[in-house]
Amino acid sequence: MQTRSKRYKKAAEMIPAGKSFTLDEAAELIRKLPGTKFNQTVTLSFHMGVDPKKGDQMIRGTCPLPNGSGKTVRVAVFAVGAAAEAAKAAGADLVGYEDLIAKVKEGSMDFDVAIATPAAMNEVRKLGKQLGPRGLMPNPRTGTVTDDTAGAIKAVKAGRVDFKLDKNGNIATTIGKVQFESKALVENGTALIDAIVRAKPASARGKYVHSITLAATMSPALRIDVAKYIKL
Repeated sequence: MQTRSKRYKKAAEMIPAGKSFTLDEAAELIRKLPGTKFNQTVTLSFHMGVDPKKGDQMIRGTCPLPNGSGKTVRVAVFAVGAAAEAAKAAGADLVGYEDLIAKVKEGSMDFDVAIATPAAMNEVRKLGKQLGPRGLMPNPRTGTVTDDTAGAIKAVKAGRVDFKLDKNGNIATTIGKVQFESKALVENGTALIDAIVRAKPASARGKYVHSITLAATMSPALRIDVAKYIKL
């Protein structure tokens, strides 16, 4: 049985039992909870009313955060020629093709996002066992399969985040750091909610979003009033 720290218990006591918050209220409170020695990541989590076992109800997309994520993103680009040179100039952390593929096969994946040109995907898609479980496989729907490698890198490093439904019907995505101003967290959270609403599958029926919570890495979650942001 997990034992909660005194700091966590004190934070929990500051959260009114059974209360649902607006994003503004939650962002204000989460910054006032007892802190840690590091700048905690703030995550917005959703429990969705779709069936993750049905392919036509998959929810996946990207969302540019107005105020960035506060995270340093390491980007690997699979490309050759002009696309590779453009990636290097745009600040990619790793650029290569056959050599980079070999490193990944050996288990070296020191990056957070992978981008590939359409031509490179002929070989990159063979890395499914390595990239797939980590959610790193480039995908056209998230803008990570493109000949415009420079544009994709800039978007990712500026704070664009990906979201994807997991096998339990949940989505959890970073929207910033606990030391962000409340207004910045609210703007980022609103942008993510809007993006997930736009990504609603045509086959989805009934209540689309069952619950939303806001939480920092080492703090209790705050329940968000779904009806304030999504038409039920």
